[in-house]
Amino acid sequence: MFGRRSDGVELKTMPAEFKLMPMLMKERSDSQVFFNQDVPIEAIEEYISKKNEEGIKFSLIDIVFAGIVRILGQRPALNRFAKNGRAYQRHGITICMSIKKSLTDDGEETTIKVPFTGKENIFEVREKLQKMIADNKAQENENGTDKIADLLSKIPTGFLKMVVGYLVHLDNKGRLPKKIIEVSPFHTTAFVTNVGSLGIDSIYHHIYNFGTTSLFFAVGKKKKSYVLEDDEVVKEKCVNLAFVGDERICDGYYYAHSFKMLVRYLKNPVLLEKTLDEELAEKDKTKITN
Repeated sequence: MFGRRSDGVELKTMPAEFKLMPMLMKERSDSQVFFNQDVPIEAIEEYISKKNEEGIKFSLIDIVFAGIVRILGQRPALNRFAKNGRAYQRHGITICMSIKKSLTDDGEETTIKVPFTGKENIFEVREKLQKMIADNKAQENENGTDKIADLLSKIPTGFLKMVVGYLVHLDNKGRLPKKIIEVSPFHTTAFVTNVGSLGIDSIYHHIYNFGTTSLFFAVGKKKKSYVLEDDEVVKEKCVNLAFVGDERICDGYYYAHSFKMLVRYLKNPVLLEKTLDEELAEKDKTKITN
């Protein structure tokens, strides 16, 4: 059936403009929107220090991941994608990240793809992410993504173009095998890159035409920056968070509100210690009390 895919369900009742957008802007390169913001990290560093004293080692990227997972759990339109003139709601949440097995020019790079429910607390996100990184950093280890890349790289160039073209065709028609989608870094809710670990500021990374990735986050190096706090401009230690998104999945207001939620969590990581269900139950209880 046309429109059926293993990784998402077609959205039939979208507003008219979002029904038309995937037909008018056929590729993600046609529909990329760019945004960046300096995020103060004093609260994050205090949180990391406190948890280290408790014997729990956190990194900045753990907390960024936890914040992104939390907004994805609450903002379902962020977990959509557009393909072949149609919009889909994705089945499940996954976030990809490229990691270097060694920080050298020749160091091998691999991509991890971490599944989430969107309900995890910060400790569960940290455990999933750090385990995945540790499992994939070993030079001798190959994940599913590596194995497919190695297999394709052994095909002669002329024939490889035909194979890749056929895979793109299958993806556009929604017939790409589920096993490939499960390991493909191009078929994911969001991609995160921590370029700050390389000593550079954030970058705007394109979202791929192949696949279904609609969101790309880049975290830059720590730096001093001027930010607005309580209607006053102050100089604080920050990281720049750059974002590229597909405008075909939601409108600017939805994106803006989602990003504000993310910054709120990053400025107060203790909020992420509750699961999403616990957080929502607490909000409902507060509404009833008031």
